[in-house]
Amino acid sequence: MTVKEPEQKPVITILIQPFRDIKPEKVETVAMGIKKVYPNVKVLEAIDFPENAYYKERNRYRADSTIKFLNNRTQEGFVTIGLTSKDISATKGKIKDFGIMGLGYRPGKACVASSFRLSRENSDEQFYKIAIHELGHTQGLPHCPEKMCFMRNAEGKNPTNEETDFCKKCKTFLISKNWKFSSI
Repeated sequence: MTVKEPEQKPVITILIQPFRDIKPEKVETVAMGIKKVYPNVKVLEAIDFPENAYYKERNRYRADSTIKFLNNRTQEGFVTIGLTSKDISATKGKIKDFGIMGLGYRPGKACVASSFRLSRENSDEQFYKIAIHELGHTQGLPHCPEKMCFMRNAEGKNPTNEETDFCKKCKTFLISKNWKFSSI
């Protein structure tokens, strides 16, 4: 009689790629927060922003170009999150250059989060929430209708102060992807 081994879920490593503009303390705060829910994290050396991401007309950086740049540097078994303090944007509907806090494709192997649009108070906590939201997208999570969930759609605003955790449904999904939570 053969005993079937339980199926091993692939474990990824989350790479935190700071751009040179972001303060190391901000990177460390986000990294510590991510490690609480996904311990397999590595912080990389800061690098320059990709030149082709700069959108001169609005003095912003295109999030989609930034993700493409990070994607090309991300090997199989890894997910990269770029962290910046620069203003980033994406096309939203008919608006070619809509300012955003972060962008992540689902699923995907790269995303980006920016501290540019965050409130002065609670900015470290808000930045962590933006980062964890974008990483959730890379794992395959869509926006969540739960108002308190980290995966809530920002809808052009900054609702991070209202968000308290992943809802049970989003947590359960992330647990299936090897994320660790102390309780469900």
